[in-house]
Amino acid sequence: MTPRRLAVLVVVLATLARPALAQRFATADSIVRSGVTRGIYPGAVLLIGRHDGVIHAEHFGHLTWRTSSPVPTPDSTLWDLASLTKVVGTMPAVLHLLAIGRLRLDAPVAQYLPRYTGSGRERVTLRMLLDHSSGLVSYLPFFTLTATRDSAIALLYRQVPRRPPGSVVEYSDLNFLLLGQIIEAVTGASLEDNVRRTILDPAGLAPMRYRPPAELADHTAPTGQYRGTPLCCQVNDQNAVRWGGVAGHAGLFATGAALARYARLWLNGGVLDGRQLLDSALVRQFLTPAGPGATRLLGWERPDPKNRDDSAYGHLLSEQAYGHTGWTGTLIWIDPARDLFLVLLTNRSFGPKVPHSIRALRGVRGALADAVVREADSR
Repeated sequence: MTPRRLAVLVVVLATLARPALAQRFATADSIVRSGVTRGIYPGAVLLIGRHDGVIHAEHFGHLTWRTSSPVPTPDSTLWDLASLTKVVGTMPAVLHLLAIGRLRLDAPVAQYLPRYTGSGRERVTLRMLLDHSSGLVSYLPFFTLTATRDSAIALLYRQVPRRPPGSVVEYSDLNFLLLGQIIEAVTGASLEDNVRRTILDPAGLAPMRYRPPAELADHTAPTGQYRGTPLCCQVNDQNAVRWGGVAGHAGLFATGAALARYARLWLNGGVLDGRQLLDSALVRQFLTPAGPGATRLLGWERPDPKNRDDSAYGHLLSEQAYGHTGWTGTLIWIDPARDLFLVLLTNRSFGPKVPHSIRALRGVRGALADAVVREADSR
């Protein structure tokens, strides 16, 4: 067979394979598409993959409710990750500093932030920040209580645990705000520089970034609007805005393709494209539950077996699965037992047309998780 005929045959076979691939995740696609038709979010991308690559990628809707607006794409549209920033940006920067001995998991926060002490604060450790057992309040509107980044940081340092540190798990943005401050204090460099140097550049996660420039507006999913005009390239989380757009809990923007690479990094134990980018022993430690029934790992969340009916993770993921969600409508989960990951990015916060849109989105996520597991298992 001549090289030309071989090339034609390869193209034909690839074309014939596409309908089968699409059919395999037809139910998953229909569930994500229903979120657009129901008015939960105007646009979305879905990526499903295994340790060695993406096996399914699809896009849905538009970047706004106007059908004349751009169509999102898995590899070029930037989405405001919201709280996925915690595990995609801040957490790997912490991992790096742990690996080189600049941080210790069970060291008190006050060792790195001397101003954070007194009234129980001296008992809070890095581990407690990562697994959300610090005892800190779940949320504080820094953007209304302060006028500058410095005054917001000062207010953050004044927060005392409302429960004994280490006794109760309660998810809190304040934990990762503190981690961001620790990273900056230890390295003398900005959180943005640390994240870019330790994970974004080495893992080839471009164009993942904080504060995308205005020229990327046509490629960025807006998460809000002002007087009818979509707000692009601006982080939705107003506390992150008070921190200048770069904070430990929110601020990153990313494409679906970049997040898929990040999921592969974790499925491969910290290795990507043959390079060890995260310390494998620390990866295992971060994914080891503190005890039976624990719903939090270090950074990551685990599906709660007692609350599967109201969960973004459905009913079928294994006990090894972990992931994270974001307020703007983002989700990543990884199931090592199945060698499977999912990335769902939406802009649910952009003028949803249904009441209680975050609850409606949770239903989409749960149904989607179960559909993906069923369709992946049926291969």
